[in-house]
Amino acid sequence: MGAVRVINDDGQFYEELANAGTKLVVVDFTATWCGPCQRIAPVFEQLSVKYPNAAFLKLDVDKCAETAAVQGVSAMPTFIFYRNQAKLGLCQGADPVGLESKIQQFYGNKDTEDSGSPVSGHMDLAAFITEAHCECLNESDEHNFLQCLTAGDGYLESDCDEQLILSIVFTQTVKLHSIKIKAPKDKGPKNIKLFINQPRTIDFDMADSNTSIQDLTLSPKDIEEGNPIALRYVKFQNVQNLQIFVKDNQTGSETTRIDNVAVFGSLISTTNMGEFKRVLGKKGESH
Repeated sequence: MGAVRVINDDGQFYEELANAGTKLVVVDFTATWCGPCQRIAPVFEQLSVKYPNAAFLKLDVDKCAETAAVQGVSAMPTFIFYRNQAKLGLCQGADPVGLESKIQQFYGNKDTEDSGSPVSGHMDLAAFITEAHCECLNESDEHNFLQCLTAGDGYLESDCDEQLILSIVFTQTVKLHSIKIKAPKDKGPKNIKLFINQPRTIDFDMADSNTSIQDLTLSPKDIEEGNPIALRYVKFQNVQNLQIFVKDNQTGSETTRIDNVAVFGSLISTTNMGEFKRVLGKKGESH
């Protein structure tokens, strides 16, 4: 038996989005008269079983016309993906492969979904990092930056000395709440400087001399346990890229090692009831 919830009115849609919190929400905008919608319906049901840590909703555009209008749905079926009431992306048409690919893109790894975000009210922004545009200065060839962006067995290690510059680029503008750096307590970072929205990756001289948006001193316990460290949230409200300058490590070791870097926060654009009510008002005025 699948776990698809049927949405019967506009209010229920926003209630379901709010209740889902940081969980991925996949919404099937469908219609009873739409042939392709009926063909992909059993696939949608199967996917709801395969990905149990996401919420799957089915919304009839004729019953919930206002919601469909607010969400910009113009063709059926349209599948829209949300997290923290923010729209992540969409796909159109009865394409099972394309639909599952999008679910996988936003689903997150199983450990993350099972445990939930360690930062209440904020999500792990890993799905919004453009890995192709990320880079790291002074990374070793064997242990590069991308290995620490996932919580796997790989790790990042510096090359010729203990310093590193990590440049993280996001697919869309985000708000950053906190950062987690997991590393060995002897070789992990100690003093770091954070920069945002740089036109390009800064070099070591600039990182050393320029004023950062925030400086952090990490304790051995912080990095060994991988505890999220709160940022000055008001200063990280409109972030397109984040650069992390690692000045030194905990014990003065020749190289620095980082097992995992994660950033937590939220997306700028969210779905809100204000938009919903404005569309309702327009419809009422036209009658």
